[in-house]
Amino acid sequence: MKHLIILGLTFLTFTVYGQDKYNYTQLNKLTEVEGTTYVIGTFENWEKGDGLKNRYLLFIDTKTGNTNQVDFPNEGYFQKIEQAKIDDLGINQIVIAARTVDLDGKKGIDRNDPTQIFVLSTDGMERTQLTDNKLFVRTWIVNRKTGTIVITGHYDTNNNGKYDKTDKIEIGIYDLKTLKLITKI
Repeated sequence: MKHLIILGLTFLTFTVYGQDKYNYTQLNKLTEVEGTTYVIGTFENWEKGDGLKNRYLLFIDTKTGNTNQVDFPNEGYFQKIEQAKIDDLGINQIVIAARTVDLDGKKGIDRNDPTQIFVLSTDGMERTQLTDNKLFVRTWIVNRKTGTIVITGHYDTNNNGKYDKTDKIEIGIYDLKTLKLITKI
């Protein structure tokens, strides 16, 4: 009798596990890009059994239907997406805070890894990483009067992949028009 029960439970397990063999694409959010014909979608592709396959942003031209996919590492994730639109200075960029680097190299990208700041064009065709991979970004803000972004965080000076007393606090001011560092404080 025990053998029949074990055989039945094993068959049930294989049947339930084998039911769905499809991959899933999940749309998390849509964001309008003001002043353009674009909308940004954040997507995740999941594979059965393997988990997360990849994350990406999809820039959709709502007039033509053309799309541009901007990929990020599989385990990485977006924390904040904000449009920096300053008409007086001719600036219209997408600023993204994302974790994309497994700095300690131990268990994949997680909350202990640094956040990087990226700037993308409104169509997603151009992408620039402003911050170094070893800078743990804490806060950032766009100054709409000067067309700059101020980024604060700490730099992993001892290369141990985490924040500790020996790490240097850093404030960087970047020009959003040229995407260059103006000064570090």
